[in-house]
Amino acid sequence: MMGQEQNDLLTQTGPGSSAGGVFRHYWQPAALSEELKGPRPLVPVRLLGEDLVLFRDNTGTLGLVARACPHRGADLCYGRLEDDGLRCPFHGWHFDRSGQCVEQPGEPEGSTTHERIRINSYPVVERNGIIFAYMGSGEPPEFPKFDCFRAPETHVFAFKGLWQCNWLQALEVGIDPAHASFLHRFLEDEDPQDSYGKQFRDKAADTGIPMTKLLRDYPRPEITVEETEYGMRLIALRSLDNGQTHVRVTNQIFPCAIHIPMSREMVITQWHVPIDDENCYWYSMFTSFKNPVDKELMRAQRLKEHRLPDYAPLRNKSNNYGYDPEEQAVKTFTGMGLDINVHDQWAVESPGPIFNRRNEHLGKTDVGIIKYRRMLRDAIENLAAGNAAALPMSSGSDVRSILGPVSIDAIGPWDAWRETLEISDTARRQACIDWDAKV
Repeated sequence: MMGQEQNDLLTQTGPGSSAGGVFRHYWQPAALSEELKGPRPLVPVRLLGEDLVLFRDNTGTLGLVARACPHRGADLCYGRLEDDGLRCPFHGWHFDRSGQCVEQPGEPEGSTTHERIRINSYPVVERNGIIFAYMGSGEPPEFPKFDCFRAPETHVFAFKGLWQCNWLQALEVGIDPAHASFLHRFLEDEDPQDSYGKQFRDKAADTGIPMTKLLRDYPRPEITVEETEYGMRLIALRSLDNGQTHVRVTNQIFPCAIHIPMSREMVITQWHVPIDDENCYWYSMFTSFKNPVDKELMRAQRLKEHRLPDYAPLRNKSNNYGYDPEEQAVKTFTGMGLDINVHDQWAVESPGPIFNRRNEHLGKTDVGIIKYRRMLRDAIENLAAGNAAALPMSSGSDVRSILGPVSIDAIGPWDAWRETLEISDTARRQACIDWDAKV
């Protein structure tokens, strides 16, 4: 159970909030690159409770600035893209990418008032289909060199989806290895289709056992958590009847991302980014260590489940997530279809926009959630004490040297899961060597 004051401390991320201060020390996804395609490359962005405008100017350079014109508050999403910046249609005030007002054409000739007017702006960088923003003060940190960023553009597919809940409950479903045995339980063991949920309907490593059966038959994983320089590693071990163990290693990348295996050749890096305190986007990078990804196919699969332009899921609380009691009786544990993203969405949205954790009772399998909340509280306390260097990936080490992380599904001896991890990581490490050699 958690008191309201602590719950507010961990969940609120708007300007001036404590957790928001932590978020503003890291690069955060702001939009997909595909959102700026078309004749007018401009899109509204609401991020960490701030209303912004993301655009490419006429030179192709990205800018991210406040949405309200400082003159009379007009919406700059309707601004004119011209002269390397954005011009407000109301009175023609023109702003460059830094937010500096460079012209007030209706003011008296020779006026220099514009020199004293600047709107908020934030640095942005583009990586493999996602545009990231740094909303902190001072110089932004080095950009990480995780596998999803090292991979060539041909091997990464990026997408996002809207969830109507606080970012923390969205993140916590990804650091809860026990839920897969129930929330994503399939009552049939065939592989019905090649979709997002295939990771839980494929064969489990080299056993020939369908993953659906393994998760049903072994629902009590032994979960341990290790703190890392990027956040934490979660190890879930399921002891099989044949003396072997199923090893699933996932990661939490501080402050709001997870890194999980989808198959032997593909991993998912997923950020849970606050729009405001009651809504968030998940941004995913699907990284292939073998063949180039079929982006058109993957995008088409996800657009069957989402609408544009806001990337909201078609199955949601307004239509009961497609719940079918007949399906729940014979096919899936939830009765909500085969897409595990819908299962997760229901699990995180159904507690309400901000879960009242005073009614929460954590168990032993919630060790990752407990550990993460302590990490976040420690980060908040360190910032309050002026010790930003104590934050994960901020301790003075070169963030570009933090590689991976390693996430696997594998089978090996019960007492040798680390050796299993090393063996199963061979393909990933070789792929990274090949990528770097081409660069």
